[in-house]
Amino acid sequence: MLEQAAVAAGMSPARLAALAESVLHDISSGLYFGASVKIARHGELVLDLAAGHADAQASHPIVENSVFSIFSITKTFVNALTLRWVELGRLALTSKVVEVIPEFAGPPRDRSTVYHLLTHTAGMPGVWEPAPALYLDKLDDALRAVVANIHGVVEPGTRCDYSPMANHTLLAAMLCRTDPESRDIGTLLDEEIFQPLGMADTAMGIKSWMRDRHVIPDTRGTVPIKSLSRTTPGDFGLHLAESNESAWAGAASTSGDLVLFADTLRRGGTSVNGYDLISPATIKRARTVWTGEMPNELYQTVALRAGYDVPPAYLGLGFNVRGPRIVNTQLGTLTSPETFGNYGAGSALYWVDPELDLVFVGLTAGLLSQAQNIARFQRLSDMAVAAVT
Repeated sequence: MLEQAAVAAGMSPARLAALAESVLHDISSGLYFGASVKIARHGELVLDLAAGHADAQASHPIVENSVFSIFSITKTFVNALTLRWVELGRLALTSKVVEVIPEFAGPPRDRSTVYHLLTHTAGMPGVWEPAPALYLDKLDDALRAVVANIHGVVEPGTRCDYSPMANHTLLAAMLCRTDPESRDIGTLLDEEIFQPLGMADTAMGIKSWMRDRHVIPDTRGTVPIKSLSRTTPGDFGLHLAESNESAWAGAASTSGDLVLFADTLRRGGTSVNGYDLISPATIKRARTVWTGEMPNELYQTVALRAGYDVPPAYLGLGFNVRGPRIVNTQLGTLTSPETFGNYGAGSALYWVDPELDLVFVGLTAGLLSQAQNIARFQRLSDMAVAAVT
C-alpha cells in the first residue's frame, strides 16, 4: 500500500527502502536503540518505519504509535501558539516581555520582545537551568527562577544564544497572562492545538492511555541537568509524570501526531480537518531567516569541538530554517533553503520542505550527542529528499 502511495506521490520506493535500511543499520550497530520515522509528500504517507526497541535491553519494541518524550520539540507548540496570539491581537512581535511580565525588569533584558524570544536573540545567556536541582513541572516556579537568576548580558538582537528553557518559560507565561480565559499552558496547548488537530497522543505529560506505549527516555549522559518533578521520583521524573507545565521540554507525542502538526504547517496553517491554526502569511514570515549570519552560540561550541565550520543560526520566528548556505544541519543539505522545523535533544526532529511539499518526522530512542545527532539526521534528511522523483 505505501509503495503504491509513494509512486503516486512522486517518491522512489527503492530510495525510501534505502533510508529504512540506513536506520536499521544505525540500530544494529548500536548507534541508538530504535526509531519511528514517517515521511509524507503532498499530504500522503509514503514511509512508516517502526524499528528496534525502546531500551538498551531490547525489552520493548518500537511500534508505529510509540509515544516519545520529545524534549525541545515542545517549543514548536508554544511558538505556534505565540504566532496565533499575534494574529488574534493578544500579543505583538514587538511586545516587550516586561509589558506582560512586569517583574522581568532590569536592563538590557527589559528591552527584549516576543520577536527576540522567538529568534533566541533576547540577550540572555543560553543556560540550561536558572538554579540547580530546580523542580521543572510548574510554570510559575520556573518563571520565578528565570526572573531572579537569568539576566541580560548583551543588547537584545545583537547575539543568538539558544535558550534551552528561559525563553519559552517567558513565552508560556505571556500566553497565559494574555489569555481571555486564564487557562494554564497545558490546557492552552491542548485546546488550541492538540485537540483541534486531532493529536490524540500528544500532551504535556504521559497520560494514562499513552503510558504503555511510552518510550522512557535514556539520555545516556547527553543532557547536562536533571529534570525533576514533584509528583514523580527520579532524576528525569518530569518525563514520566502524568502532567507538567514545562513549556520548553515537557511534551510527549507520536510520529503520527507530529505528521499531523507538520502537515498543518505544510498546508499553510490549516489542518486537514479545516482548523485554522495560523495563516499562510504568518508561516511564510516564520520560515524566513531573521538571524542573518549570526552563529548560534550553543552550536558554535558543538561545531568547534566536532571540527567543522561554525554554521549560521538560521532561525526564523520559532523555527529552525535550513537557510541558503550548505552547512552541517539536521535539516539536511539537499532540502530547499526555506525548509523549516524543530528538534528535540539528541533524539527527535520534524521538518517541512515547502518547495518539495515534503514532511519528515523522526523520533528515536537512546539520545545521541549533539554532533552525532546532527550528522545522523542530516544523513536521513538528505536520503528523504533523494527519494523524490
